[in-house]
Amino acid sequence: MTQAFIYDHVRTPRGRGRPDGALHEVSAAKLAATALRALAERNALDTSLVDDVILGCAQPVGEQGGNIARAALLAAGYAQSVAGQQVHRFCASALEAVNNAAAQIMSGQSEAAIGGGVESMSRTVIGADSGAWSADPWVAYHNYFAPQGIGADLIASIDGYTRADVDTFALESQRRAAHAWKNGYFTNSIVPVRDLLDEVILDRDEYIRPDTTLEGLANLKPAFTALGITAGFDTVALQRYPQVEAIEHVHTGGNSSGIVDGAAAVLLGSETFGTATGLSARARIKGFASMGSEPTIMLTGPAPVTQKLLKRLGMTVADIDLFEINEAFASVVLRFIRAMQLDPERVNVNGGAIAMGHPLGATGAMILGTVLDELERRDLNTALITLCAGNGLATATVIERV
Repeated sequence: MTQAFIYDHVRTPRGRGRPDGALHEVSAAKLAATALRALAERNALDTSLVDDVILGCAQPVGEQGGNIARAALLAAGYAQSVAGQQVHRFCASALEAVNNAAAQIMSGQSEAAIGGGVESMSRTVIGADSGAWSADPWVAYHNYFAPQGIGADLIASIDGYTRADVDTFALESQRRAAHAWKNGYFTNSIVPVRDLLDEVILDRDEYIRPDTTLEGLANLKPAFTALGITAGFDTVALQRYPQVEAIEHVHTGGNSSGIVDGAAAVLLGSETFGTATGLSARARIKGFASMGSEPTIMLTGPAPVTQKLLKRLGMTVADIDLFEINEAFASVVLRFIRAMQLDPERVNVNGGAIAMGHPLGATGAMILGTVLDELERRDLNTALITLCAGNGLATATVIERV
């Protein structure tokens, strides 16, 4: 089987996902094109050598729909021979896109492909793509549908994570992200976003709050109490989990992932592609897996999918130097660390989505790039990237430096 190598990656900064956010004026297609153009320019890439561009998007509707990958690659000036496709695995979409690109190369059907993702959360309202899993009453009823925030609070209630636990985790995410930005750990992989006049409108993550304090976090109100109690989703979740007496609502806007805009792209290719272009591989895709988990609680998949992947690869957690798990909610990461018996110092070492935001369809590619950069900075070898996703899904990937 052909090996799939990672040759480079870039991402935009994350802009606050609201009308006054810096990237609100930029369409999703332009965000994605910004990343794709930068990837080509910094590698002097003959884009006709790329077989496919695969972009994840978690809300593929309106201006984010219609195969945004093809629209973005043409807008980025890529050769018209390059194919494009859009994939949707909720929050794991971008990592799935990278995995799909790798699969094409590993199977010998492509020599080079780009995987990545994009999400403009300031321009596309969350839930705009509401489908059968939540909007069809018959499907929702039989699957005990409840929103993700209820699942996060349910995890905290089952596992015993207190408000202090999730706030403390959130504060550490902010501290690590601020330290990474201060020391330039993200600089080489960030491509600024420019306006129509070619003026830079954002060149660093806008959502990050380095002045966050534990006291400030403690003063925030729980975000999902109304959904749980007033809208009745606590009752639905407790029907699926009758062993839980009550759901403790501990998650807030401060210990949950931030709503942001952004895009990312990862260049993958075979060894033949590297020889033809003169590019040096930075890592290889060692393996990947996806799976489903119980859909009401929804967010518990990262540990099982990690176990599935490591078993397939004949590896253990001891073989992984760094872990990168999307910080959808603090309880998700706390459960992952406990379930996998990990040292927290090996997990999300430069902070995560609680501090910098979670552009749904782009995050998987972003955190893969972040941990690759950190492997190189620390001169380590292997990392595992994983995300939970809507409707009880999860995806994981192992990369290894070369």
